[in-house]
Amino acid sequence: MGVGGGGGGVLEVPMPLSTRRKPARRLPPEVLTTDEVNALIAAIRGDTVAAVRNRAVIAFLYRTGLRISEALSVYPKDIDSHRSAVRVLHGKGGRARTVGIDNAGLSMLTPWLERRAAMKLSDRHPLFCTCWGTHLTTAYVRRLLPQLAANAGITKRVHAHGLRHTHASELREEGIDIGIISKQLGHADISTTARYLDHIAPWAVVERISARTWA
Repeated sequence: MGVGGGGGGVLEVPMPLSTRRKPARRLPPEVLTTDEVNALIAAIRGDTVAAVRNRAVIAFLYRTGLRISEALSVYPKDIDSHRSAVRVLHGKGGRARTVGIDNAGLSMLTPWLERRAAMKLSDRHPLFCTCWGTHLTTAYVRRLLPQLAANAGITKRVHAHGLRHTHASELREEGIDIGIISKQLGHADISTTARYLDHIAPWAVVERISARTWA
């Protein structure tokens, strides 16, 4: 006989610890190659407002390594093209910081900045916004990236945080000091960066082991 109340409804009882649903397994990060990022951007065809903006969004995430929420909170006034810098006023934990962006990344923003100006959008509107000047949502970008990946023939999982992983991995491969990488990523502790990099770019281990010889 089932466990029930007087009205015939099922009585909810706690599940034994051994049978409780386990949290979803976190999949390992997949770092993109430069060619894959270029293919992702090239999959955005046309010259519509959305197309111009979305190419800029992907380039910005890739070349700054910002979290998606941080990138979508940036305003035009936060971009200092003379110093190749971006102010992040709403970082994780409410911390503000300034990060770098290379000239190639800045140049990818130019078409969108010009389109914004033609649309009479002002500095009061977010850098990446809709036609009406409202905030672009994180959900929109999260839906966009897998669609573009499919169109580009990329079989890896492609998501906004993956572009952050790619940025960090490239910095490490270029020999950038871990302290600088930590500040760029906005980690509160450099040990967090060390664990982060070991997780996404374990190439020091791979290269050392692959160089062994079988005598």
